[in-house]
Amino acid sequence: MKLGWGWKIAILYSGFVVMMLCLVIAANSQHFDLVSKDYYEEEIAYQKVLDAGKNQSALSHPLNILASDKAVTIEFPAEFKSKVLSGDVQFYAPVNAEWDKDFKINAQDNSFTIQRSALHNTKYTIKISCTVDGKSYYQESEILLHS
Repeated sequence: MKLGWGWKIAILYSGFVVMMLCLVIAANSQHFDLVSKDYYEEEIAYQKVLDAGKNQSALSHPLNILASDKAVTIEFPAEFKSKVLSGDVQFYAPVNAEWDKDFKINAQDNSFTIQRSALHNTKYTIKISCTVDGKSYYQESEILLHS
């Protein structure tokens, strides 16, 4: 049994349509997490973050982030010693939104420690925003946590 050229073209086009439908179904089944649920409001207030970043760059040295098997420690500059420090630390995991963590800064001895049991083994973007003596500071760093 021989197929004519018309049938061959029909089979080719049908195969193309089936392939495109498979791609559309696969694309629609993908799950994408936004960086933030209220990203528009955050974008409007981003100038405050830029100003806080400038304040951060004026310090003697940036915040130091140390990771061990048991904890992640954030060490603040000497200028912050014996001053009231408030703010928060956000661990943003681009892999999974459920792994994002927020912590209120509770600095003792000019450092803040977070137990590793609260975090996953993945790459995090750490967003540190704090206020000292009414002046805002912001630093963003990346860290890879692994066991």
